[in-house]
Amino acid sequence: MPRNEHISLTPSQVRTFIDEGFVKIENAFSTELAEQGRNELWTDIGLSPDEPEKWVQPVVRVGFKSSPPFIEAANTPQLRKAYDQLVGEGRWLAPKGLGTFPIRFPSPESSGDDGWHVDVSFGTDNPDFMEWRANVKSSRRALLMLFLFSDVGPDDAPTMIRKGSHAIIARELLPYGEAGATLRQLSADGYASTEGCEVELATGAAGTVYLCHPFLVHAAQPHRGLRPRFMAQPPLLPKGEFDPTLRPSPVQVAIRQACGQTF
Repeated sequence: MPRNEHISLTPSQVRTFIDEGFVKIENAFSTELAEQGRNELWTDIGLSPDEPEKWVQPVVRVGFKSSPPFIEAANTPQLRKAYDQLVGEGRWLAPKGLGTFPIRFPSPESSGDDGWHVDVSFGTDNPDFMEWRANVKSSRRALLMLFLFSDVGPDDAPTMIRKGSHAIIARELLPYGEAGATLRQLSADGYASTEGCEVELATGAAGTVYLCHPFLVHAAQPHRGLRPRFMAQPPLLPKGEFDPTLRPSPVQVAIRQACGQTF
């Protein structure tokens, strides 16, 4: 089926985002861009797709990438339209690249970074990352995004997503108010409150993007496949703080729906 860069999210997809905390967009960027991105990343890490004997670490990380393939992949017309639909038109900053990239390799060893978590969004000047914070307004983060730069099947270390966990986290953040909670506070019980959530695997062909609510609980897992997994996990940044004079976006509707409050 030909790729249509200008297609909008359907009302059903927007509703799914509100209720389950994410939406999967196939063909969000081209396979050509995905290949260009992979080639750059192979060069960055000094490894080759043709020398698997040198893939000795379970994960190799690459930071922010701002070369043309990554800028273009993050700003396709289809994705920009989706950003408008989920965050609000004119309320987000156009990505100037993508990152970080946890490149996962087939390995029997643990990567040591596969715990359930949410991505906190402010207070990042504190040297203790467990003191970084999130609040119920999701200050400084509009979306969590997963960009698949390689085909990812069930054995290829797909990110695990707990459906609907964003609503539970929203309710847990509510008592902390504007100051928010630290990662240490949020993770004190290992996110036990979300253990009953159904788990979705972030699988798909290269060019697939998952747009996720900032409060979605997710986790890495070991790679049991054959080919490395290339994925970016950037935030989409908001232009400013929550503005109660504007119509609430689906990100905000999900929070309000979870908390039964207006703010």
